[in-house]
Amino acid sequence: MWFKSLFRSVIVGLPIGVTFLDTVGYVARVEGVSMQPVLNPGSRNTDYVFLSRWAVREYDIKRGDIISLISPKDPNQKIIKRVVALEGDVVSTLGYKNQYVKIPEGHCWVEGDHTGHTLDSNTFGPVSLGLVNAKAVAIVWPPERWQNLETKLPENRRPITRSL
Repeated sequence: MWFKSLFRSVIVGLPIGVTFLDTVGYVARVEGVSMQPVLNPGSRNTDYVFLSRWAVREYDIKRGDIISLISPKDPNQKIIKRVVALEGDVVSTLGYKNQYVKIPEGHCWVEGDHTGHTLDSNTFGPVSLGLVNAKAVAIVWPPERWQNLETKLPENRRPITRSL
């Protein structure tokens, strides 16, 4: 009898859980130094963040958002970076093959906060918005780091010209 009840709970609960993860969001581990000091500051190696799929469902991203995307270099890897420029913007690059890049339609320019210690658009160029899968909205673990993540663009990384 308990087996029947458990089976029924799984049959109902599993689709609801999958739908939530696919539509609303999920918690992911962030490793590495590329987003320091915002994520993984100091000697801390791992923060866990809530990634909202809902926030990017219509590619409604803004300059300064921290987003999760499929790596243009390795489609099996997800990376987390800050949006520096959007389509139509002109950005001054940091070591890319061209000193200035105008972001094409349907693309954005992403960078890690820890300049020089990150693989980002300065390595692979503008990123297709189709690779964006979520927006990081809050640090959820460890408890002493609980906080919402700001949409904030460093002053020295603002686009030279902005699209409307």
